[in-house]
Amino acid sequence: MKSLLKILFLSALIFTCVAGNAQRKHNTTRQNKPAQAKQPKKPTKPTKKVTATTIVTSEPVKLSQDTTKPNVVTITSAFKPSLRSAAKINFTASTPDLDTNRFSLNYSIPAQNLIFSYQPVPIKPLALTSDSDFTWQNHQYIKAGFGNLTTPYFETGLAFGHPASALYTVFGKFVSSKGNEAFQEYANAQLKVSSAFGGITNHDLLASLSYNLSNQNKYGVKANTVHTKDSLAQNFNTIEADISLHSKTENSYGISYHPQIKASAFFDNNQANETNIALKAPFTKSFTATTSFVLGINADITSYKNATTKIDNNIFSIAPSLKMSAVDYKINIGVQPTWDNSVFAFLPNINGEYRLAEAFALTAGWIGSFQKNTYKTLAAINPFIEQPSSLVNTKVNEIYGGIKGGVGKHFTFNGQVSFLKLTNQALFVNNAVDSKSQTFNILYEPDLKAIRIGGEIGYTDKEKFSLLSSIKYTQFTSQQLYPKAYGFVPLEINASAKYKLLKDVFIKSDLFMFAGNYYRVQTIQTEKTSAAFDLNLGVEFKVLKNLNAYIDFNNLFNNKYQRWNQYNVFGFNVVGGIVYSFH
Repeated sequence: MKSLLKILFLSALIFTCVAGNAQRKHNTTRQNKPAQAKQPKKPTKPTKKVTATTIVTSEPVKLSQDTTKPNVVTITSAFKPSLRSAAKINFTASTPDLDTNRFSLNYSIPAQNLIFSYQPVPIKPLALTSDSDFTWQNHQYIKAGFGNLTTPYFETGLAFGHPASALYTVFGKFVSSKGNEAFQEYANAQLKVSSAFGGITNHDLLASLSYNLSNQNKYGVKANTVHTKDSLAQNFNTIEADISLHSKTENSYGISYHPQIKASAFFDNNQANETNIALKAPFTKSFTATTSFVLGINADITSYKNATTKIDNNIFSIAPSLKMSAVDYKINIGVQPTWDNSVFAFLPNINGEYRLAEAFALTAGWIGSFQKNTYKTLAAINPFIEQPSSLVNTKVNEIYGGIKGGVGKHFTFNGQVSFLKLTNQALFVNNAVDSKSQTFNILYEPDLKAIRIGGEIGYTDKEKFSLLSSIKYTQFTSQQLYPKAYGFVPLEINASAKYKLLKDVFIKSDLFMFAGNYYRVQTIQTEKTSAAFDLNLGVEFKVLKNLNAYIDFNNLFNNKYQRWNQYNVFGFNVVGGIVYSFH
């Protein structure tokens, strides 16, 4: 029975599927055919009731037709997907508001007056300084030459090491000349070794050791006197050592310092010698960026002796001062209590500077100081002096005012007027004895007053052209003991110019002019020397990459002027040579 029911069920299911497929095919055919007139439907025979047990039918079973709207897909347009427009922020550009505020920016740029050049060989007159305002400098060089006055010349400068750790420099020089007059000979030798140690934490240590030899004869003798070369020889030797320590930055308490000690030994060929020790210890305490306090402690100890005399000459001083600085001004207000060989003096130390405009500044001050007179310093001024029998220091009291600045990019100037009061100023007079008139004795003027006008102008156009000139005029207004300031030059004019004629050809010229100075003859009368005019001309040109040649013409007009009474300087002379530089 169950098998029969399964067979019947499967048969009915198959029939139903066949009938459904036929109906769908019929509907599809109707959609593809043209429309026709509707025909009445034939009545279908009723089906008999089918039970679970029997199925009685006389015709095949037909499914009822779907009278709803046929399944037709109508395409009205092609599908085009698109995104909805999104809203966005629009920016409207506009110019910013104009800033009408102007800031005043002040730049203080120093004048570039550096001149790196070779120094022409000077023929140094026995009574004059070197005939050149230019200092030849290079890291490594050797300079050699020879002149018509039997003048060999040699100079060298060497540098070793590195500035960041230790730097060593060596400078050496030798020159000698022999003039046409009797005993007119001169020789000078220098050697200096310097070192700088920068590797010490926050400090720079500087040290140097030097030796200087100066030989000359007291050739300014009178015609009616007889002398030997040994009796006229005046030879000086100097050995000097210098060491200083400089703090690079302030410590945590705002204190910086720069102590320095210098020791020297000076002696001549006539049994006179002098030792000197100078100590300087300045300390600076900064309170603000514009205000600081400075304290200087100074000691200058000298011991001099010859065959008959022994002199101790000592100066001690303390110099406290308050410094204030800003963009437009600088002020220093201080004093300097000083003990000059146990004699107390209270000296002023006031100076300031005020900037009027970008390129102009006013300067003024009231300064007091002591000028140490030693055998060494006096012989540097006049190498023909006798051994001093006394040493007295000069107290200088100066009130000054001036102006300095620059015009444009090339021109600089500096002018100053000073009112001087000199106490115990050293004067130089010839010995009253004929046989010793070529030597100078030292006199001390207890009260000497003067007005001094000085100025400098400079013009520099890079390395193409440079000019530097200076003038100093001193009018002595009063003396207490002596009628004139013997040995002092009242007017000095110096000028130096350098011109780059071609790429490797330089021309330079030096001019020296000074008025005559007063001297005293054996009859205690006062006379005056003639004015001096000295013009030098030099040419330097490149021969090879590291080799230059030079030729210098000194005292072109062959003027036999006198800086010191009875001493004619060298006349016209020519010196030429080569300079080899290397690294």
